[in-house]
Amino acid sequence: MRKASHKQTETSYLERATSLIRCSTPQTEQTVPNLPHSSINRTIRGVTRTMGYGNIRSVETSGASWQTAQQDRLGYSGERASHKMAETDMDRMSQYKSKIMRVGQRHGVDPALIAAIISRESRAGNQLKDGGWGDWNPQRNAYNAWGLMQVDVNPNGGGHTAKGGWDSEEHLNQGTEILVYFINRISNKFPDWSKEQQLKGGIAAYNQGDGNVRSYSGVDQQTTGGDYSNDVTARAQWYKNNGY
Repeated sequence: MRKASHKQTETSYLERATSLIRCSTPQTEQTVPNLPHSSINRTIRGVTRTMGYGNIRSVETSGASWQTAQQDRLGYSGERASHKMAETDMDRMSQYKSKIMRVGQRHGVDPALIAAIISRESRAGNQLKDGGWGDWNPQRNAYNAWGLMQVDVNPNGGGHTAKGGWDSEEHLNQGTEILVYFINRISNKFPDWSKEQQLKGGIAAYNQGDGNVRSYSGVDQQTTGGDYSNDVTARAQWYKNNGY
């Protein structure tokens, strides 16, 4: 599940996101705040259809960490473990395939990547509790995340309002818009990175916030399991080779 990100400041995420998109020059690390899972649907809508996000097949990956692989009690880690976990989720994923394909086409995001995030975040719904919730927070006495893509609803984290049913197309739209937002944030933060590197950085930011992505070599340094973008990339490559 997703780690809690930095607390919100007095300036709303929406205001900062709108300011970013209106800016015509690349943002530097000093001028790009850490925006975890902000409510940015309106600010990014309109750019998602025209921007390219790289080729998921060409993204470098080391796959799942040993910690992540133990979720399925696997005796190995790496790409092989990521592929096995993606395969394990395949039957459940098929229930949502038509929605995933439509959402991917709508936002210009590879459906295989959406499927991979669903696999990593909720095991295609298998890990969700109480009608679609995940990541229980005992301090809040509430869940932190909602739905197949585990949209962060923690007021001290992403601060999103859950949209649609936990497995609805509306929910997948929301999660994918958040992903696109972070890919764009990373692209502005690191304009010299390749499209594939920016894509991987955006995947990591979906989990940890863009402020915690400080270098390509340490892209997963702060992510859950220390492998989020590598594991998701490897799962996406498996789904890409298996009908998505």
